[in-house]
Order: sequence, then structure tokens, then C-alpha cells
Amino acid sequence: MGWHNKVLRVNLTAGTCTPEPLNTEWAQQYLGQRGLATKYLVEEVDPKVDPLAPENKIIFATGPLTGTAASTGGRYSVITKGALTGAIACSNSGGYFGAELKMAGWDMIICEGRAASPVYLFIEDDRAELLPADGLWGKSVWEADEIIHRTHQDPLIRISAIGRAGEEGVMYAGVVNDLHRAAGRSGVGTVMGSKNLKAIAVRGTLGVTVKDPARFMQAATAAKQVLAGNAVTGQGLPKYGTQVLMNVINEVGALPTRNHRDVQFEGAGHISGEAMHEPRPSDGKPNLVTNQACFGCTIACGRISRIDQKHYTVVNRPEYWSASGGLEYEAAWALGAATGVDDLEALTYANFLCNEQGFDPISFGATVGAAMELYDMGVITDAETGGLKLTFGSAEALTTLAELTGRAEGFGREIGLGSKRLCEKYGHPDLSMSVKGQEFPAYDSRGIQGMGLTYATSNRGACHLRSYTVSSEILGIPEKTDPLASEGKAGLVKAFQDATAAVDSSGLCLFTTFAWTLGDIAPQLDAACAGEWSIERLLETGERIWNMERQFNLAAGFTAKDDTLPKRLLTEPAKTGPAKGKVNELPKMLPEYYQLRGWDTEGVPTGETLSRLGL
Repeated sequence: MGWHNKVLRVNLTAGTCTPEPLNTEWAQQYLGQRGLATKYLVEEVDPKVDPLAPENKIIFATGPLTGTAASTGGRYSVITKGALTGAIACSNSGGYFGAELKMAGWDMIICEGRAASPVYLFIEDDRAELLPADGLWGKSVWEADEIIHRTHQDPLIRISAIGRAGEEGVMYAGVVNDLHRAAGRSGVGTVMGSKNLKAIAVRGTLGVTVKDPARFMQAATAAKQVLAGNAVTGQGLPKYGTQVLMNVINEVGALPTRNHRDVQFEGAGHISGEAMHEPRPSDGKPNLVTNQACFGCTIACGRISRIDQKHYTVVNRPEYWSASGGLEYEAAWALGAATGVDDLEALTYANFLCNEQGFDPISFGATVGAAMELYDMGVITDAETGGLKLTFGSAEALTTLAELTGRAEGFGREIGLGSKRLCEKYGHPDLSMSVKGQEFPAYDSRGIQGMGLTYATSNRGACHLRSYTVSSEILGIPEKTDPLASEGKAGLVKAFQDATAAVDSSGLCLFTTFAWTLGDIAPQLDAACAGEWSIERLLETGERIWNMERQFNLAAGFTAKDDTLPKRLLTEPAKTGPAKGKVNELPKMLPEYYQLRGWDTEGVPTGETLSRLGL
């Protein structure tokens, strides 16, 4: 129960779709979604494989609570060896696709091989088939979505697709579902494109059953009341979305600005959640139209925005006049502060393009920021950019590069490499603000020390969603810790990492943990799933998942040397704000972290640790 105990194996080379039973023994050890799918991947894929080779696999996985009445039970993950990083990749998305897949009777889809020509996968409950996608190839996510709906004459089909970016090999292409929800990071869409798989379209009518319906509804209802009564999940996120953080993080001096040259952005107020609510002088309407919820969500943090029709990006372009997915904090930061651009409409347009063509706004914006610094230094010139002036603060440069990158044309091809490859190509690798090849999100680790350790040790490259210590260090959840202190952060990071791995494997959204502890999640899982699920068991499951991911990366060739930060964060002190004069104290935190993890001094899990976790 909770699981359907059914996996769809799609061999793209042979053109076959074969159902097989879920490994229930693994489900008891790894739960679902991130954990369970990663177990399948590590058992079936050589860690040294080229991410874009047919031998790599890409897995679309739900959790046991996906498609249930649990609040936020609409999540799914895309798991593969990442194109951007060469590390384990697991990218999580909301919307409605995950729940639809689960309601069609499937726990996960394993895609292997490479189709001889473009295809899409169509699933209708038990029936699954690969259909030609020649007419979809070269189309955007939005166009493909429209064509598939029209072809099958069913408005209730849910679609997950790649755009031009995934087809053309932009290294951080994502998989976009429901037009503007995305499994966005690590190049999972690039892997999908390398397999000539354009989309997965699903229609499910079978529903999801749980072990003890009465007890499950009781636990789910109680948990929803906790979310409703919490200041973050009941008020802040519904009103402002994640953009509630823009001014907050700027004030604490941890908003990375102009490729991390600065830690505060003078234009933050113009691109904040509050700014999205304010009427525009041009038409008296705000950028924000409404908030929106994913499947089963009682928080509704999603943003739906409309661009000012008089703005230079959309004048005489009515295809961009409709309301669509608006800015969330990470995207607003990457497209804005990272590049020095404070034009809210330009950021919204660039964000639309990221959704339309399927590429990660975090990696894109951070790579543009790196390119702007190289341009500022005279390393990149107008000759390389085709005359485009990549000056910090140029909205025109940002929006033009978003157009070019989405189509992989002109200098957009260079931006599509990601900042690590770009900065290496131009001889300044230290200017890539990344770990393991993945760009940082919107928190400067000089001002939030725990995030430095979080980034350095994240299995999928720099990521805030693997251990969101901002919750404790800035918001005081579950308890307040000093953001400028490195003491105690090793234990904090490990605890967040283990708990997060469990949440990511459940089918629930991580944002619930602003209000919930595992004490709210365990009763829901225990009532839904076979076996007994306690807080202790969830933490151990999370720890097992973390160590399994680590083992994959070690086998792929990563070492302790990759658990580091760019030189800038370790040697250049913050210039302003509460963190003025501070660098990140990673060297103090990392040895303690290894010790708490049960790893040796080279960051390798000891035999004792592996034995304890059954690895």
C-alpha cells in the first residue's frame, strides 16, 4: 500500500514498454522517489558512464504519498547521472504530473537506451506506448504540450517535456511539466534529450490506495492544520511565495550579487516578492496575478505572473501576454542580483523563456553573471558576443542571452555550457561559483556559514535543497542558530541532509518542513505504507540514501577534493552587511562533518558505517 508495486521499463533502443514488479525489499529500505529510484540507478548504471551515452538511464519516480490526500502529495523526481555535473542527479518537481503518473498505476518509469528517432511516451493507466515525436522535435515545451493535448483530445493529460535546450545539449536543461513546474537542476533534461525522448504524457484514473485509510486521513488532516497555523506555510508562502526571502536575505548580507563580488544588492527591493504585488506605473496592474498550488497542496506558494505589454521584451509579441509561471526566489536572484539586473519585467520574461525552452534559471543566471565578470575584465569581448555588451545590470544582455541560450544559438551556446566549462574555456576557472560543476543558489555562504558546508558536501553539486540550513540560521526553524558561526554547523548540516533525503523520498514537498517535523510525516507514512515507519526509521533511511549517493559519486571519480568552495568564498571577505570581513570557514567544519558521517579523513564511508546502514 502507498506503492502500486509496479515499474514501467521503457527500452528506447528496442521501442518496448514492459511492466515489472517493484522491488519491495528495496522500497522498505529506501522508501520511494529519490531514495528508491537512486537505488535502481546505482544497481543498473556504471558510475563512470558518460551521462549522455545510451548506457545512462533516466528514471521518473513517485513517492508512496504521491497522489494521496497528504498535503503537497504531488511530487515526483527525475533521477540520472547528471549532464552538468557527472554526479548523481535527482531533480524534484511539483505540479500535477507526478500524481497523474501514480494514479495511472505506476511507481516509476525507467528509461534506458536511445531511440533511433524522436519519440514520446504515452501512458493511459495500464497501457503504455512509444509514439513518433518527429513533429514535436524542435518545438518548445509549450508548443509540444499543446500538440500532444490536441493529438489525444484529452485536456486532463499531464505532460512532462523538454524544450529546445534539452534537444540542443544545453548542459543544464530541465524537464518541465504542467508548463511551468520543473525538475530543473543538474542537466536531467539534457540526458532526456540525448535519448531522443521528447515527452511523457500520462492519463491516470486508477487512484491510489493506502494501508489504513481512516488512520491516514486522521494523520493527514492533523498535519494540514499544522501547515495552516504556521506563519511561513500559512501566511508568508501563500502571499509572497519563496520571494518572501529576497529582502530578508539581502538585509542579512547573504544575497550573492554580481557573481558573488558583493553580498548585498541595491536593487533587491525592485525584484522582491513585495515588488511583485505593487501596481505598475504603466498599466496600474501588478506583476503578480495570483498564487497557485500544486496537486494536493494547501500552501500554494506558486506564482502566476503577467508581463507588462508595453515592456520592450513583449511589445507586439502577444504570445507572451498570457499569465504563466512567475518568479520564485532562486530564479529572481539568479536572473537579477547575480547579474545586477533589477528590471522585474525583464526577469519575468527571462523566467518565461526558461520554462518555455526548458532550462534551469539558477545555472543560467549564475553563468550569465560569470560571463559578465569575464566581460568586465576584458576576457570576453564584443567579438565573442556578436556585439552584445555583457555589462552587469544590462537587462537587454540578460533577455537576449535567455533567447539565445534557449535555442542554443550564438553566444547562447557558450552560456549553455554552464559556468564551470565557460570559465575554464576562458582561462579563469575560479570565477565559476559552483561545486562539482553545479552553480550556487541564492545564499552567500560568507553570511550563512552552514550553507557553505551544505554546498561543498551536496551529492548533486551546489544545492540549497539538500540541507536548507537557512531555515535554522535565518528563520529560526526548528531552532535559531547564529548564521555567522561555524561551530555546530557540521551536526546541523548532517541532520538536515538525512531528514531531507527522507522527505524527498516520500512524495511530499520539502516546504512542509517549515512547519512539520518528521513527527508529522511519520504517522502519514505509517498509515499509508506497509511496514512500520517511525521518526528513527526515516532518519536512518535518509542517512542510508545519503551514503548510497556518496558511494556512487566516489565510484564516478569524485574525491574529498571536490568537497570545496570557490576561492572567492574562502579568501575574499564580504564587503558589507552583518558578514562584513567574513569568509566561509569550511576548513573548520568539514573534518567534523566527515567524522559525524562515519567517513574517513578522505571522505570515504567506513566499513562500519556501510555495515550499519546495510550498504
